[in-house]
Amino acid sequence: MVRDNGGHAVALHWTMSHVYDTHPGEVFWAASDVGWVVGHSYIVYAPLLAGCTTLLYEGKPVGTPDAGAYWRVISEYGVKTLFTAPTGFRAIKREDPNGDLLAQYDMSKFRYLFLAGERLDPETYSWASELLGVPVIDHWWQTETGWPIAANHMGLDPMKTKPGSPTVPVPGFDVRIFDETGEEVETGKEGLIMLRTPLPPGCMAEVWGDENKFFEAYLSHTPGYYLTGDGGHFDEDGYLFVMGRVDDVINVAGHRLSTGEVEEILASHPDVAECAVIGVVDSLKGQVPRGLVVLKAGVDRDHEVIAAELVKRVRDQLGAVVSLRQVDVIAALPKTRSGKVLRKNMRSIADGVEIPVPSTIDNPATLEALRPILRAE
Repeated sequence: MVRDNGGHAVALHWTMSHVYDTHPGEVFWAASDVGWVVGHSYIVYAPLLAGCTTLLYEGKPVGTPDAGAYWRVISEYGVKTLFTAPTGFRAIKREDPNGDLLAQYDMSKFRYLFLAGERLDPETYSWASELLGVPVIDHWWQTETGWPIAANHMGLDPMKTKPGSPTVPVPGFDVRIFDETGEEVETGKEGLIMLRTPLPPGCMAEVWGDENKFFEAYLSHTPGYYLTGDGGHFDEDGYLFVMGRVDDVINVAGHRLSTGEVEEILASHPDVAECAVIGVVDSLKGQVPRGLVVLKAGVDRDHEVIAAELVKRVRDQLGAVVSLRQVDVIAALPKTRSGKVLRKNMRSIADGVEIPVPSTIDNPATLEALRPILRAE
């Protein structure tokens, strides 16, 4: 991937003050992997360009030594702004659902929590907001763009937040929603999220050594537009809702279903800490969803009872057409080190197809432990 580095530096510097509202002398912490785009962009370059103190942290949000690890770092170093993945906070919620460890630390300098990297479900948003008492800002961007596509601009004129939405497009990005035929859809209707070209400074300019792949993968779907690979919609107020990757949309007997919708319902159950929904091959309906949930610490209710409650909850809220019949309670979800859930790998195991496991996987044993569960009928 090739980037306009001069333009990228300008974009990073602009976002530090206008999106993240973090200024010279203040402490910015991006709790991510250095190898991912957030790592070099917002651990190294952006804070230093803006004259901020930046933190490099190697560890997890839980177990190092406990679920108060983030609060300890924020307290010790006077962090104003934390930028991390929603998965980290779901892990904290699982281990310390009442947030008891927070009381041990001085959080007086902490002002913002920014979350990105995967969809922020409303349940996690609400939990973090109530616990921390500071703005929790969902924002959306991609490795290919190098900086946020949509965000609530805390350094300009902050808008009211809406759970499940990264708010509105950042200046420079012209975001549109199209259907599969390349026609723009009406407000409220879900479709493919596209960016009108030319893309702003700092975005990818080509795929290194493979110009054809660049055009085929990103620019061929609709002339004049970049295909993000994510699906979503705009509401009547112009807020963008990103529902997840297009390949996470499943077709159940001719009905297109966003797995993000189902995950949102599963995550709202009081016993669930985090979850994932995948589409698996079905001989009758083409695909059907399967749910995988991790319970909060201390929950000792019968797993079959919880699974039945979750199936009923989805049926009641989305209808029988969803055909969710199986929810498994598991110990942990397989993730990359930056917190992305490996849905594609889980889906392939369930379908009996082997694909390479990414080198960025955090714990390969987690995926292997799921193999007999995912292969079970």
